[in-house]
Amino acid sequence: MMNNQKPLLQVTNLRVNAAEREVVKGISFSLAPQEVLAVVGESGSGKTLAMRSLIKLLPTGITCQADSLIFDGQDLQQLNQEQLRSLRGAGIGMVFQEPMTSLNPAMTIGRQLDEGLVLHTPLTERERRGKIIAMLERVGLTDAASLLGRYPHEFSGGMRQRVMIAAVMLLEPKLIIADEPTTALDVLVQHEVMELMLSLTAEKGSAVILISHDLSMVARYASRIMVMEQGELVEQNSSHQLLANPQHSYTRRLLEALPVRQPAPDRQRLLAAESVIALTDVEIIYTGHKRWFRPASMTKAVEGVSFNVRAGETVALVGASGSGKTTIGKLIAGMLKASRGTLAFRGHLISKADKTLLTTWRRECQMIQQDPFSSLDPRMVIAQILEEPLLLVETMNRRAREQRVREVLDEVGLGEMFLTRYPHQLSGGQRQRVAIARAIIRRPAFIIADEPTSALDMTVQKQILVLLKRLQDHYGFACLFITHDLGAVEQVADRILVMEKGALVESGWSDDVLDNPRHPYTQRLLRCLPVLKPLEQGGYQLQRQPA
Repeated sequence: MMNNQKPLLQVTNLRVNAAEREVVKGISFSLAPQEVLAVVGESGSGKTLAMRSLIKLLPTGITCQADSLIFDGQDLQQLNQEQLRSLRGAGIGMVFQEPMTSLNPAMTIGRQLDEGLVLHTPLTERERRGKIIAMLERVGLTDAASLLGRYPHEFSGGMRQRVMIAAVMLLEPKLIIADEPTTALDVLVQHEVMELMLSLTAEKGSAVILISHDLSMVARYASRIMVMEQGELVEQNSSHQLLANPQHSYTRRLLEALPVRQPAPDRQRLLAAESVIALTDVEIIYTGHKRWFRPASMTKAVEGVSFNVRAGETVALVGASGSGKTTIGKLIAGMLKASRGTLAFRGHLISKADKTLLTTWRRECQMIQQDPFSSLDPRMVIAQILEEPLLLVETMNRRAREQRVREVLDEVGLGEMFLTRYPHQLSGGQRQRVAIARAIIRRPAFIIADEPTSALDMTVQKQILVLLKRLQDHYGFACLFITHDLGAVEQVADRILVMEKGALVESGWSDDVLDNPRHPYTQRLLRCLPVLKPLEQGGYQLQRQPA
């Protein structure tokens, strides 16, 4: 608590139960007015359930009790449903992890922003409209009046998160709970959203509870950090003290999972290796639908991009959302065709390839999707998912396929017990391991890893990156690593390509790009990245990036 102020929130011995199991085990903490408190832990640590229990936003079948739960002088446990409804939004606001699922897809943004003001304020319709437009402009959305009639799906991820922040801040609550508000956002939008949210809360005098698994990000913005493991509050301290001198083994394990730059690659060896994939002056144009009396709209997604990836090399393709990096991945995987330019596989142009070469290319090029849950068939067990790519190998009988499935499961760190499980029975990290196993099961020459760690905890993320590197060292495949996470890049990449608005603006060896970026866009990306540097005496310190 700050400056011995009377706490805005006082929680004593909070317990949350799911059926017979205690998922939050008697945590106690306080929060001062205008303080920014971070709650950190892996998925399943109970951090979200604990904070949602403050306003009774809990799933069916989950209950909470506490010795005391005092917010702004009132006992939250004594409030009835009508009083809780008045508290939510006006007293305690919540910014959810995924705005696309928390915004109503059937209602315009204007109507959704208006709902809270109708419920909690006596303002007239004209006054509400003026306040909504002013807040949308305050969160950085231009031409705000024209946005009121648009639906959530018409906005980018960053814009939707800005709308969520606007919805919460319209009611000027005394406390905002932000649940992983930047998880799916690229580093530039993440920086903008966090700076915006914290400047608005400081302006309105609100306190913030920031729920996250990203220690680097919370170190930049939070004054105090609480660490949760399996429902227990294992450590809490000021951000500076907790990072510099972590006391609990779990806190130290979270810090040890932070990205560490890999040793510089053997450049001569990589330069001498075979070029597996080569793009030359590639341009990709999306054509919209034709309309009456108007030609079809044309959007240039990729313009004049040239690069190659050699055997045994990992090339990171970095850029903000919408920069064209995933579009290039789809082109290489055969999901899109180039409007101009060429794609070559092992020196052979794909555009002039015969049926045999096309079949080889598709077999030798595999993709690890961003979200394994949606890319794994929910009706198939893991054994069937992994065996499916082998069904086209005429030289393998059933026994050989089963043997290969067991081998590859072992290689990705999963045992035979997983063979009969369905995707929904696995954790996020386990599903990603299955996705990697499926990609390597036919020993491909080239793998496209499209944001393979973006939705994972830091410890699981490190495990997946180490696994990918180990498998590459063993099999020698080339890898295009598509990401917006520069922390992951320095851990796995030999070379870095930076894209902005469909164009390749910078490329080079990882150390050169990270230490001496030449292009202003690359410099901006690195400035927005919060970095925790290890101290000689142990612990970590937030490294302030130059302005």
